[in-house]
Amino acid sequence: MVHYEPVAGRKVPVIAIVGSDGSGKTTVGGLLYQWIAKRAPVKFCHLGKQTGSWGRAIARIPGVGRSIDTRIAKKASQTRDAKGASVFTALVIFILSMRRLIRFRHMRKLHKSGYVILADRYPQAVVPGPMDGPNLVSRTPNNAFVKFLTKCEQKVYTQMAQFRPDLVLRLNVDLETALARKPDHRPESLKQKVQDVPRLSFNGARIVDLDATLPIETVVSTACKHVSAVLKAYGYPHI
Repeated sequence: MVHYEPVAGRKVPVIAIVGSDGSGKTTVGGLLYQWIAKRAPVKFCHLGKQTGSWGRAIARIPGVGRSIDTRIAKKASQTRDAKGASVFTALVIFILSMRRLIRFRHMRKLHKSGYVILADRYPQAVVPGPMDGPNLVSRTPNNAFVKFLTKCEQKVYTQMAQFRPDLVLRLNVDLETALARKPDHRPESLKQKVQDVPRLSFNGARIVDLDATLPIETVVSTACKHVSAVLKAYGYPHI
């Protein structure tokens, strides 16, 4: 029997769904939201930066889209070089992280107002890179301003990660399945995300691993069992 204890000081839970692109986060999240909404006041919060959708939209521009997208991907890869990203690239990445912080603070306000939170993605500070971690991953950049932004971004992610979710539903999928579901995604980027997912941790939060290659009904059914136990821990009736 699944059992959960409420987090000290909380009146309502926070539930996060994480996984690479192609793992079914949006589909699972939508079905879980409908299930929870029948039992408790809930808000569905997207805590990602959503930069991937921008890049794919750019790539679809006739004539120049692919070229621009390739240049953006090259700039992003520079953040992993020993010398770090350029000042402009680092500033753009930092601004996008601040956009995520704004979303995160909005989620905290909703949670404080009494809503159960169902989050699509969740910030973590352990694994840098595209899976919801800090993106200025070079720890010894040459430029002093880039070094300052890097330290600030790490601090922001560390602070966000301290507000841990009650439950993390981690959707695991293999690269072949993810590529089949998301053929418009860059394979090298998707490969890194698939590899990073099993490494994610969320400040001691309970993580339930789900095989996202199974039928959606099976995945959602298992997820609902754990969500139900979390809601019961917070005293919701009729679960």
